[in-house]
Amino acid sequence: MSPKERRTKIIELLELEGKVEIVQLAEMLEVTSMTIRRDFDVLEKQNKLIRTHGGAVRAQPLIHERTFESKSTMAVQEKKAIAAKAVSLIRDGMTVLIDSGTTTREIAVLLKSREDLTVITNDIKIAAELMDSKLEIIVLGGRLQTVTGTLYGSLTEEILKSMHVDLFFLGANAINHSFGITTPTIEKSSLKRSMMRTAAEVILVADSSKFNQKSFSKVCDLEDVSTIITDDQLSEELKELYGESVEIIIAEQVRE
Repeated sequence: MSPKERRTKIIELLELEGKVEIVQLAEMLEVTSMTIRRDFDVLEKQNKLIRTHGGAVRAQPLIHERTFESKSTMAVQEKKAIAAKAVSLIRDGMTVLIDSGTTTREIAVLLKSREDLTVITNDIKIAAELMDSKLEIIVLGGRLQTVTGTLYGSLTEEILKSMHVDLFFLGANAINHSFGITTPTIEKSSLKRSMMRTAAEVILVADSSKFNQKSFSKVCDLEDVSTIITDDQLSEELKELYGESVEIIIAEQVRE
């Protein structure tokens, strides 16, 4: 069997099963595990698959920008559990930077009863959520992305240069073991990197559906964040794989 035929067979199996294992493929195709790894390297560069620990999964289409309304109805309980775990890490007196997004908005909801905190955000919906709280609120200026409520652009990044925060809760559209943390636009990824530079600690908050996904513009590598907080639907396989690069905290959902 030629390399081209072998790789075609791997893709056919991925389409059928959704994932494949190196050892099983090596036995089935009567080649070495190293040969299968080289095939994986070629197919990953062609965006045909995504490498995992000991195998590969089918590549998914790029994640594009969604409206706030469409995102707000997805993985609601998972986002609430992630937010509860995130808030447990915030100590009184801290200055906290909160990225735009629906998961980060759940963090804001839980902070409304707190007092001794400064909260900075680039999300007008998060700012509105905290309007009646006793927190010190700072809203970053900039261009408004009307479909999400996000403030971004050169003005936003210029303001951030004069700031230093204790914690930054980063949101992301997609997380990939090889490609890192990504978002749909270059402007958004640039802003997120500027926000990261202000923080003593960066914590990514993302539900499990964001894993093994890719979006257009890279924000950073997995190693560039301190911790990822995600929900308990993340498989043990993915927890082990991503845990090789960054600390993974699982937020358990309350089930009746």
